[in-house]
Amino acid sequence: MNSVLVLIIAFAVAIVGYYRYARYIDRKVMMSDPKRTTPANMYMDGVEFMPTSKNVLFGYQFKSIAGAGPIIGPIIAIQWGWAPALLWILLGSFFIGWVQDYSSAMIAMRNEGASLGGLSYRLISPRARLILLSFMYFYLLLIAGAFGNVVVSTATGLKSAPMAWLFLTLAGLLAGQMIYKWKKDIVLTTVVTVLIAMSGIYLGTLAPSDSILGTALANNRVLWAIVALVFCYFAAVLPIWRLALPMNYVASYIVFLGLLFGIIGILLSRPDFTLPAVTDFSIKIGPIWPIMFVTIACGAISGWHSIVSSSGTARQLENEIDARPVGAGVMFVEMILAVFALIIAGTIYASPTEYGAAIAKGPGVVFAAGVAKLLNVLGLPLDLGRSYGSVMMIVLAITIMQLVIRFMRVATSEILGDVSPVFKNLHFGTIVASLLTAALVLTGWWQYLWVLFGGANQLMASLALMLATIWLISEGRATAWIFYPMIFMFVTTVAALLYTSYSLLSKVFSGAVQGEALIGNTLMGVVAVFLVIAALVLAWEGQKAFARFRSLRAGSSVA
Repeated sequence: MNSVLVLIIAFAVAIVGYYRYARYIDRKVMMSDPKRTTPANMYMDGVEFMPTSKNVLFGYQFKSIAGAGPIIGPIIAIQWGWAPALLWILLGSFFIGWVQDYSSAMIAMRNEGASLGGLSYRLISPRARLILLSFMYFYLLLIAGAFGNVVVSTATGLKSAPMAWLFLTLAGLLAGQMIYKWKKDIVLTTVVTVLIAMSGIYLGTLAPSDSILGTALANNRVLWAIVALVFCYFAAVLPIWRLALPMNYVASYIVFLGLLFGIIGILLSRPDFTLPAVTDFSIKIGPIWPIMFVTIACGAISGWHSIVSSSGTARQLENEIDARPVGAGVMFVEMILAVFALIIAGTIYASPTEYGAAIAKGPGVVFAAGVAKLLNVLGLPLDLGRSYGSVMMIVLAITIMQLVIRFMRVATSEILGDVSPVFKNLHFGTIVASLLTAALVLTGWWQYLWVLFGGANQLMASLALMLATIWLISEGRATAWIFYPMIFMFVTTVAALLYTSYSLLSKVFSGAVQGEALIGNTLMGVVAVFLVIAALVLAWEGQKAFARFRSLRAGSSVA
């Protein structure tokens, strides 16, 4: 199949999903009201609650949810064939992805900006809140460790990346100052700060880190792990308008422009898919169902989005009607990014053997090579194009990592805040989260835990959909549009975790692994079992809440 046809289908799905399906739900079911006061206006504190223009928030939401996931997932999943991967990206986004992102933001706004932990306390039970928050903390730690490794590996592997990172940070700080303090025009602010960020990519090729720091320091993983965590510390403790929000806004343009010109490159070169449409039902990674559905998370449906939408975006929306373009609209853009990554993986290699050799070096290598090839169609040198693609990866990773540390700090306060006031201290919670992340990145344990990330991520999605379903029942609103996606995600995720646990522990009991692999497989297997148990307990608590609210609604109807 030709890649241009795939792009046309993807854009058609996005347009119909946003302008028909999402608009209907927004107007007829959720009934967004521009006159209702949002938490951002109600509790404006300049730290977590900050009324923000939907134009700025669109970029913030995109860069907050679009980490390396929508790139890595499709590039790995194409091993089952590009057709099943494409179908899951399109159908997952249309029926589940935007549903979760949008509903998470809306129910959080309707509950005074409450986090998922607070919502579980109100809608289900105190025990559900504790279990969910504990699960979320571990889940966030998995994300921080995984993306922390992407940042460190990219900083050491691509010597132009640190300069690009530095200039992006400066551009983000300047954008926050221009928007919120100097009250400058958003167009002027965007042009100035994006040009600064882009200049960092170019200067990085002229002044790579090894020429400034020396080879030893430039390749030192400990150094870059410390730099990343110090950066995340300040991003987590500073008011959100100062760094996290504006930097993600500026970073979104690096990704948007790379995506835009990459798509133009596809339209001009019109490459055909060279890899098979379908390979085997079960490959080395596992069977298509359920493993492919957790391998491709971001780009189709991702639990991380629910945390961003509820704990971040819902506290910044200045108008309820902005929830659809920010929540639903951004998800469809991320879907296009996932399709873009799938096209790269499926078209730039002549054979599965050539693809296999490239994927063995990492999905980032595949993506950077594809971006370079497509931008070269527009006249950009291959080396600069490869640098741009690699910088896109570090931008996608670091902007997610700093938000994860912020949310871990909030989770620490919610879980242990009643035990001791020290856990409510933003500096203490941030430092603890940073040290735990450093342990995963520097010891290498993140590699053993990465396999659980997909399952934990999609489990988080099913739990977020469950909370939204319970809220809809409590309000007496239609639930089918969110209830059935929740059931599908829950069953699929539990099956994936059970499969993962069985695969890992069977190697342990059979004696197939020894030494460090034995410890890693045992740890991963046990954690997978724990996640399944936590999911089943939360599902049991959730179904009791379903029954309770249905009974109350029935009683009020009779009365």
